[in-house]
Amino acid sequence: ENVGALMAKLSELGIADNTLIILTSDNGPHQEGGHDPDYFKSSGGLRGHKRDLYEGGIRMPMIACWPGKIPAGSVSDHISAFQDVLPTMADVIGQPTPKGIDGISFLPTLLQQGTQPQHDYLYWEFHELEGRVAIRKGNWKGVRYNVAVDPNSPLELYDLAKDPGETNN
Repeated sequence: ENVGALMAKLSELGIADNTLIILTSDNGPHQEGGHDPDYFKSSGGLRGHKRDLYEGGIRMPMIACWPGKIPAGSVSDHISAFQDVLPTMADVIGQPTPKGIDGISFLPTLLQQGTQPQHDYLYWEFHELEGRVAIRKGNWKGVRYNVAVDPNSPLELYDLAKDPGETNN
C-alpha cells in the first residue's frame, strides 16, 4: 500500500521516470515483540533470523525500479552488501566513490551494462549473543558462533550453491 502511494506521488510530481526506487532490507526477519518469523516462512526456507549470520539472517532480496534505465522484469543473482549502496548512489549521480570504503557499485548490474566488479569476499561480525563471525568467498561460507567466549570455536563451512539452507556443515 505504501509503495503504491509512493509511486502515485512520484507520478503526480512528474518525476516517476527519473527516479530510482530500491526496496530491500539489511537483515532477515526479526523475533522481537512476539513476532513469529516462522509463521509466514519469512526467511524463505533459509536458516536463521535477524542477528544470525546464517543466510536467513543476512540474505535479502532487492527490488529496483528505474523506468527507461533498468530493463523491466530483469533478474540478477549478483551478490552485494549494504556497503555497496553508497558507491552505487555515487555512480548514479555521477560523483566519485569516496576513498577508503569497502563498497563496490552495483550500477552495472542494475543497468545490465559493462562488467560488474565482484567482492573478493564478504565478512560479517556481530558482537552480541557471545560473538559471531562469518565470511563468504564465492559459493563458500564459513560461520563461527560464540567467538567472544571461545576464540577457537568451531568453524562451520557451507557450499551455498549446493546447500543455501546451510544444513550440511
